[in-house]
Amino acid sequence: MNLSVGIVGLPNVGKSTLFNTLTKNKADIANYPFCTIDPNIGIVEVPDFRLDKLSSFSNSAKTIPAIVKFVDIAGLVKGANKGEGLGNQFLSNIRETHSIIYVLRAFKNEKILNVLDKVNVIESKEILDTELALKDLETIEKRLFSLKKDAKRGNKDAIKEVEVLENIESKLKEGNLIRDLDLSDNDRQILKQYSFLTAKPCLFVLNGKDDEVDPEIKEYFTKNNFKYIIIDIRDEYDIANLSDLEKEELGIENKSELDILIRESYKLLDLITFFTTGQDETRAWTIKNNTKAPDAAGVIHNDFKERFIKADTINWQTLIDSVSWENARSLGLIRSEGKEYLVQDGDVLEIKHN
Repeated sequence: MNLSVGIVGLPNVGKSTLFNTLTKNKADIANYPFCTIDPNIGIVEVPDFRLDKLSSFSNSAKTIPAIVKFVDIAGLVKGANKGEGLGNQFLSNIRETHSIIYVLRAFKNEKILNVLDKVNVIESKEILDTELALKDLETIEKRLFSLKKDAKRGNKDAIKEVEVLENIESKLKEGNLIRDLDLSDNDRQILKQYSFLTAKPCLFVLNGKDDEVDPEIKEYFTKNNFKYIIIDIRDEYDIANLSDLEKEELGIENKSELDILIRESYKLLDLITFFTTGQDETRAWTIKNNTKAPDAAGVIHNDFKERFIKADTINWQTLIDSVSWENARSLGLIRSEGKEYLVQDGDVLEIKHN
């Protein structure tokens, strides 16, 4: 699945350093605003210990993980919605992503240029929110101009769409974001075609050490149910460039907070993983939550969806505990699921098709 996460923030907050650490690609991280003009794109593997265990279980020749695409988008500034600082170009790049990571500066390093008067996590978030909301309002205004003509002619679909867009317009002007609104499924379906920026799910990365983030900042994000994580991106970047031997010599655990970020980005898109496994390969497949078995089979191959009969299904841990496929079958642990089955995270599937 070609799913992508946009990394946004004000200039010089650590976006490109985060991108480089995630992808090992060398985006320009010069210490001045707008050094990133074209979006950098990198493919990142989703860490999943289940995949490695299944691969060992099947003695697979290949192991293929799930992936997420990260897009490093240049720094936004106040007035970006009007084109300030190349803003329109950057905002259009965000529109093409499925979710957004806000990188917010929490570190106090005075040697790194700050476009604000001081380090202010909440103000940084609000500037980004405002610029995205203003761009959404511009999109609505343009659409309503033509849509109202159809509504006046009595077009029922146009009348309904005008009603929905005018409601969203008023909510945005009140300072709300689309992702925080309680909308009906029908309204969401109407809005889906526009790829509104403030409708995209969001994860906040507070770039700094834990003790640089004041307790009231943490309380603000927790109280508002904003998903956030604190990462010292520069430290993660330095660690990522060490070999395993160097990490061992320095007493650094071979673990990364970025693994948490990647997994949270995956969850942000409401994705789950199912597996196929055998001697040729063990593979993680990405699907949306609440996907039916034939649609999941279609991710493997289009024909599997059209010619789907059933899916032999077992949880990954249950399969490993059974020692072999044969034992799992003899114990009655493998289920035959039909077309209405909703695939669960961690399922191992064997698709039956004609």
